[in-house]
Amino acid sequence: MAKRAVRKPKSRAKPPQKRSVKPAGKKRPRAKKSGAPVLWLLKWSLVVAIWGTVIGGVALAWLAWGLPSTDGLDSAAAKTRRPGIILLDGNGGRLAAYGDLYGRRLSAQELPPHLIQAVVAIEDRRFFEHPGVDGRGLLRAMAVNLRKGRFAQGGSTLTQQLAKNLFLTPERSIERKLKELLLALWLERRFEKKDLLSIYLNRVYFGSGTYGVEAAAQRYFGISARDVDVYQAALLAGLLRAPSRLNPVHDSAAARQRTIVVLSTMVEAGFISAAEASAFKRRGAGSLRLSGGARTGTAATTKSGRSRRYFADWVLGRAAGIAGRSGSDLVVDTTLAPRLQILASQIVGEADTGGAQIALVAMAPDGAVCAMVGGRDYAESQFNRATQALRQPGSAFKPIVYLPALEAGMTPDSLVLDAPITVDGWTPRNFSGEFRGEITLREAVARSINTTAVRVAEEIGRDKVLKAARRLGITSELTAHPSVSLGAGEVTLLDLTAAYAVFANGGKAVNPHGIVEVRAGDDVLFRHRGRATSQVVAPEHVASMDQLLRAVVDWGTGRAAAFGRPAAGKSGTSQDSRDAWFIGYTEKLVTGVWIGNDNGNPMGQVNRRTVTGGGLPAEIWREFMRAAHESPGRGCR
Repeated sequence: MAKRAVRKPKSRAKPPQKRSVKPAGKKRPRAKKSGAPVLWLLKWSLVVAIWGTVIGGVALAWLAWGLPSTDGLDSAAAKTRRPGIILLDGNGGRLAAYGDLYGRRLSAQELPPHLIQAVVAIEDRRFFEHPGVDGRGLLRAMAVNLRKGRFAQGGSTLTQQLAKNLFLTPERSIERKLKELLLALWLERRFEKKDLLSIYLNRVYFGSGTYGVEAAAQRYFGISARDVDVYQAALLAGLLRAPSRLNPVHDSAAARQRTIVVLSTMVEAGFISAAEASAFKRRGAGSLRLSGGARTGTAATTKSGRSRRYFADWVLGRAAGIAGRSGSDLVVDTTLAPRLQILASQIVGEADTGGAQIALVAMAPDGAVCAMVGGRDYAESQFNRATQALRQPGSAFKPIVYLPALEAGMTPDSLVLDAPITVDGWTPRNFSGEFRGEITLREAVARSINTTAVRVAEEIGRDKVLKAARRLGITSELTAHPSVSLGAGEVTLLDLTAAYAVFANGGKAVNPHGIVEVRAGDDVLFRHRGRATSQVVAPEHVASMDQLLRAVVDWGTGRAAAFGRPAAGKSGTSQDSRDAWFIGYTEKLVTGVWIGNDNGNPMGQVNRRTVTGGGLPAEIWREFMRAAHESPGRGCR
């Protein structure tokens, strides 16, 4: 059987395919996958949201963990500060304040509505609307800062400011700002709005060392914050922006300008009318009181107020040691008599000394300082020439020379020799250039004869003169040179005036003092105890000295000091009129006056007269003592 041939299948030739030619520069569009981008976007948005929530939660937890403890708001708000010291004058009025002073806490209900309105108007207009953070205010502040290209405006609310003041530091950082926001929200949840205002106003700084609205009102107006008027409220509110720069003690003009701005914002907020704001601006300038009572106004009254700072600084130096023993604020009752201080300031301010400096001290016979002026102007120089300057007293030292002579048996009628004398090569001369021969001790003192003072000192011994000076309270170093009898040593005006007070009070020891009592709350830390029983000069010798010093005023070198009342005193002029003194007393007041140049140069002539102790100082002494005795009151009251 024949094999059948197997046929191979014929391969079919593929028809030639036409290749499509793509136009140059064009790509074939790909088919879109429907819904893929939307799912991708949703997926990653969810991832970002989850991680953002986790990171934000962690950051929030970390910030919350680092927040200061808010347990016990009072303890959290405590500040490290200097103990405040308030000085009161002899009438109980505020004389000065030092350190950080906190006033009594007042509730919002105790504060006048216009004070709260002033603070809200200028600091946080939407305070009663926002929850502690004002988003609108933040956006507004950001816009202003971006427009000006610097940090010109803050968006912090009063609650945020309170949070920062109570719990945080003033550093500028994102972390601190976030903590401030969290604390502000916490405060808003815990306290009512009025309570937040109360806490804020009782703790915020108002300048001049005052914390809290009560301390500030007392400092600037001499009244309680409960009694401030609208102008005063606006001034206090204006201080919150820059308390150190805008307070009236530092710059009264800037304080007034800021107050006007606050009044205008109160008009914008609808709290007062434009007419009321204008009225308050007109009559508000006279409402300011500084250091507890001195009104601002004329240059004379302002200068008088400044002069009290000499006394205040002197007292503060003594109170500081007491303050170191207590962490509480101190109240210091002082001896200053406002009436006499004003008189002293006015009379010193009106005196023509030809440009020389001047100092005055007045004290009661027991040493309580009633008035003190340490220079022509405290604003120009805080150096206290009444307590710090050591100057040569000249013949004003002679009563100390004659005291041991009286104790040795001399009397005002004893004869002494006015004739040339030479001691260790030194020959003193009389101011007149003449010698009178034998004269009474009374005449020698009244005419301020130099040779008799030297001769008496040499006869009784210079060592006794130095001991008498110590007994009378002179604390400066004195040498035993023969010239010490003519006042060539150096003393302070305060010490020399206190020495004369011994003659005024019957011979009892005098401790010049300005502090009566120091209190910390209800605790008395110090009370002045006089040394009335310490008799340092016998009464009979005091009587003799009184006769000598009365002769000086009645017909001697101190005639210019006479003012129609029994008075005793002594003039003194150092070499070449470098210093001129008059120290004297009546039964109720002892006063010392000194004139001289700080650099020790001779003063020359003033109004064609050589400046001597019996001239200008005696005249100033007379005017002060006359006014002091004509005014009501006795001593330092």
